[in-house]
Amino acid sequence: MNNIKSYFMNKSMSYKLILYFFIVILAVTITTTTLGNLLYKNSINHSQNENTNQIIKQINNSMESYVNNTENIINYMSTDPRILKFFDDNKLDTDNVEDDAYKPIYNFIKFNPEIAGIMIVNTNGGYISDVMNKVSRDSLIYEDWYEKSYNEPEKIHLFTKPMGRNIDNIFRYSADEVFSVSKAVVDYNTKEIKGVILIDIKLDVIKSFIENSKPGTAGFIYIIDSDKNIVYTPVNNIVYRINNDWIENINDEIIIKSINGENYQLTKVSSKYTGWETIGVFPESEGLRVIEYIRYYSLVISIVALIIAVGLVALFTRSIVKPIQKLKQLMKKAQEGDLTVSFNVKYIDEIGELGSSFNTMVKEIDNLINLVQIEEKNKRIAEMNVLQAQIKPHFMYNTLDTIRWMAEEHNEQDIVEIIESFTNLLRISLSKGKEIISVKEELNHVQSYLTIQKIRYEDKLDYEIDFDENIFNYKLIKLILQPLVENAIYHGIKEKRGNGKILITGKIKENMLCFTVSDNGKGIEEDLLNKINRMLTNSSEKEAEIGYGIFNVNERIRLIYGDEYGLTYKSIYGEGTSVELRHPMIK
Repeated sequence: MNNIKSYFMNKSMSYKLILYFFIVILAVTITTTTLGNLLYKNSINHSQNENTNQIIKQINNSMESYVNNTENIINYMSTDPRILKFFDDNKLDTDNVEDDAYKPIYNFIKFNPEIAGIMIVNTNGGYISDVMNKVSRDSLIYEDWYEKSYNEPEKIHLFTKPMGRNIDNIFRYSADEVFSVSKAVVDYNTKEIKGVILIDIKLDVIKSFIENSKPGTAGFIYIIDSDKNIVYTPVNNIVYRINNDWIENINDEIIIKSINGENYQLTKVSSKYTGWETIGVFPESEGLRVIEYIRYYSLVISIVALIIAVGLVALFTRSIVKPIQKLKQLMKKAQEGDLTVSFNVKYIDEIGELGSSFNTMVKEIDNLINLVQIEEKNKRIAEMNVLQAQIKPHFMYNTLDTIRWMAEEHNEQDIVEIIESFTNLLRISLSKGKEIISVKEELNHVQSYLTIQKIRYEDKLDYEIDFDENIFNYKLIKLILQPLVENAIYHGIKEKRGNGKILITGKIKENMLCFTVSDNGKGIEEDLLNKINRMLTNSSEKEAEIGYGIFNVNERIRLIYGDEYGLTYKSIYGEGTSVELRHPMIK
């Protein structure tokens, strides 16, 4: 896991962004597609179920409409005077029936092509018909359809597969091609039953609107009567494998049953008017096929959308990463030393602000390098000045050493003492070319200088040295105290009337070596004091009134160790001056 994380984190930002966006888009696409397919499935199932129920209800309503229309024909014929005259005559022999009795039958046959035949039978068994005839001599009043209609005259009676009747049709319709509708004719005044009207209806009319409205391509609809006999069914081997118990309690619902190893959805609508049941059957796989199509096309669309999204992400990522890569290249050039580079800021966004900061940083680095170069140059100049100052003392040291030996030969002790001090002064100044000496060596250098000045000024000059012995072994830049003492003598004590005194101290203060040179001489006026301190804190500002030695000492310390070290002057005009020198503690 750590190796995978390390591998991923070491990849480029462009790779990471594209992968991040790809994962997010993939997650959204998968979630949307999955939920969408689930919702589509439920919606399609619901829609299919609703559609199937509506189709079956529509077929059932059409069936009821045809049966109701047939009943209306019977009722209308029951009121026709020509038909009533036939019933009133109640003849058994219908050969002498007037032609007027046939006219209503022909009229209805003419305008209702779904009628296969009409037969009107009186209570004596006499009958009239368009295309239907009695087969045997047996009376028609003993027919099942007649007896049921006679016994229940208020109802319409339906008969499927009319087989075994004593009736024949000149068109030879089989029992599977028609169904019969019969109803008794009742005298509304006397309530006397006058006879029964029988109408055969072609099943083709049922087939036409069922075939035009069947659910799907593999589904079918069939109709059964109240006795569970099939009224109509298309040719298939599935309908005879449907158990009537399955559909017994279905009420506008859908059940799933397995037939021949395949699941089928069954639904039923019952007609209270006809007593028939319209049953819809369609394979579950057909509905699932639609869902599979939707799922397939959803997958294709998702893949195409994902490809487009990845392309847009790559383009979008490039617009972000490209300026970052440009900034990276500029940083690499700056790292190699080319500080002339600059980032072209086009927009004020996060990358633009980063580029502006980079430009500012490069300029600052360039300025700092130039400043360091200037400081190094000043340092080299100061070192050269010290080196040049050392060349002259070296020649003088050799010459004075010769004079000292000559004075000793003539027993001139004063001359020997001053020459020894001056020689010691020069020897420490040279220090074998070393720039750093010990505090003790610096102290000897100052003492030698003061010895010479004491001989020169005699009683006018007095001095005191107070150094903490703990600092003797610390190192410091050589020749930094003597210029301060010299400045105190020539600008302080020499200008003072009467005797003067110099106090030199050295100790550790605030983790620094702190040296103080104080005198009770003339002092410094306030304006000049401010100029001196301003020059000491700002090396670019130089004043003619300030001595070169003080400036040299301060610059050497600050160039090597930093601005927190160096000199600070304090003075009260007419009372004296004190200069403090701060130097790091170096062992």
